[in-house]
This record gives sequence, C-alpha cells and structure tokens, in this order.
Amino acid sequence: MTTAFDPIDLAGARLANRIAMAPMTRSRADAVRRTPTALVAEYYAQRASAGLIITEGTQPSAVGQGYPDTPGLHSAEQTAAWREVTDAVHARGGTIFAQLMHTGRIGHPDLLDGGLHPVGPSAVAANGQLYTHDGFKDFVTPRELTGDEVRATIADFAAAACNAVDAGFDGVEIHGANGYLVHQFLATGSNHRTDEWGGSVENRIRFAVEVVKAVAAEIGPERTGLRISPANPYNDIAETGAEETYTALVAAIEPLSLAYLHVTETVPGLRELTLALRKRFSGTFVLNPATEGPTSAESLALIEDGTADMIAYGQLFLANPDLPARLKSGGPYNAPDHTSFFGGDHRGYTDYPSL
Repeated sequence: MTTAFDPIDLAGARLANRIAMAPMTRSRADAVRRTPTALVAEYYAQRASAGLIITEGTQPSAVGQGYPDTPGLHSAEQTAAWREVTDAVHARGGTIFAQLMHTGRIGHPDLLDGGLHPVGPSAVAANGQLYTHDGFKDFVTPRELTGDEVRATIADFAAAACNAVDAGFDGVEIHGANGYLVHQFLATGSNHRTDEWGGSVENRIRFAVEVVKAVAAEIGPERTGLRISPANPYNDIAETGAEETYTALVAAIEPLSLAYLHVTETVPGLRELTLALRKRFSGTFVLNPATEGPTSAESLALIEDGTADMIAYGQLFLANPDLPARLKSGGPYNAPDHTSFFGGDHRGYTDYPSL
C-alpha cells in the first residue's frame, strides 16, 4: 500500500515524500522592490522536508499584484532575490515550485505603481474589500483586457516562468484557482466576453489552456503545474456548470504531460468531481481536500486509497516547519497564530519550533 511517506516521481524528479506545502500568501516581501528577503529564504528552507514546496502567489507582472508586500518574478532584481530562496531550499534537499498568481480584478490602484489599474476578462467588479497599506478598501471595477492585452498577459506568464527557472526553481505552478485572473476567465460570473475568450466552455477555458501551453513551451511541461478550485466562490466568483468547465479544461491540458494538477476542494460535496478529474489526468494529482478545519493527518488516507498522489497542507505547514516528521510520528503540532498570517516580522513566520 502506498503511503504519504513513500517517495514519488514527479515528471522525472524524485520527491522524498507525498506531502506538499500549499501556497500561502504571507506578505513579507520588500515593499518597494517586491523581492523576497533573507527572512523569506529562511522560512522556506525550514520547510524543505516537504516532498514539494509551492511558494506563495508571485505576480508575473506589475499589474498582477493584488495584495500588499507580495513578491514578483518580472524583474531581474526579483529573479536574483529568489535565487537566494531556492539555493537555501536546495541546500537542505528540498524541491520548490514558484506559484505564478495574477490576481486580475482582485486588487486596488493603491497597490500598483505607475498609475496602473486592476484588469480582468470583463469590467465586472468583485463584491467585497481588500487590505491596503491605508486599510480596507472596496474592490474597484477592473479594466477589461483587450484581445492584444490577453495575449500579452499570456506572454507575461511565460516570461515569469523563464525567470523562475533562472532563479533556480524546479518548476512553476500556474494559479488557476481562488477567484484570481485565470479563474476569472473560467467563471461565468466574471467573464462576460463575446470574443474568443468568453461565452462557450471552449472559449472560457482558452485563457487557462493558452497560459499552460505558453509556460510549458518555455520551461518544459515537466516543470509546469496547474492549480484549480472548481465551484469555489472565493473572491465573489459565480461559476455555473463547473463539472462541464473543468472536465473540458483537464481534457485540454492532459495531452501536454504536465508535472501535476493541483485541485483545491473548497466546497463540500465535490468529491465526485474531484475523482472524475483524477481519472482524466494521468500525471501526478495533488489534492488540498475539503475539510471542516485545517487539513489534518486524517487526509493522508486519501493517498492510501488512491484518491490523490500527494496531499497539500497549508496552515499546518505554516505552523510546523517539520510537518512530515510530525505527521509520521502522530504529532504534536504547533497551533498557527492567525494574527501573524499576513505581514510582520519573524514572529509567527520563522519562530515556530521544530520537534
């Protein structure tokens, strides 16, 4: 019987175990340069015992930033700074992928330099607010991307993926979940386009598929992963026909032989769809399962029964830098400090003790 503590081949790369560190925004990049700091390098190096580390969402372009103090991968300076992170993780035997996250309409002009304004597939604002350095502010109506700008955005993802490889990352994960730009194109509530990028299922999945193809063409499919979250209402997403949409999406990317598909279950009762997508995808299947609280040790049984190849942990990995060892020994576990999740110094970031 396969267990979470067995090694796994990830598109030719041997991982020590089947426990992944899920991407988690921590807002601790340099506020001006949007570069990871030495503290960020320490944070990821502490967690190098994960079979796979997936970094926090990292913007592929300046306009792709949606939160304060998040890092980018669109400048030479940012690329060089990430090299310190990947070197630190590799020195401890870890494997690390950069998550490329364009937040689309989830953002605010106050977070962007040079008079930039959040963009999206359509000029449809999300309901709600986000935190800026001046406090919480309402989401603004995004500027609808033109056809040429859609193509340019795809190129931005590909260029950022090249920067990631130059920075020493083992690969990249394209963030197609949680209500950000790729998800906004997939969802009927945020995509009202009538051109080749909207309307039918085939058109709404086109942006996601083209981003994946562009990234895989630049850095190789074995270094490319995709994260999705079917029917996830986060960030005011309204998504009808999720089963048809994601079945078509997975069918479109399956021939590319990607490193992995990362499914985040956020809505109870979607396990049947998860299993259907699992059957359609022949590569490594990473699952962040729907649970009542943070993902726990009980979810490792999903590897044993074949539901997933790897399980991704968020909050539990945030608070337990040596999580694989703790899962194997049955604990004990540090409790996460919610007040230090976003922004701040080493407290609640690099000061959680190991066993």
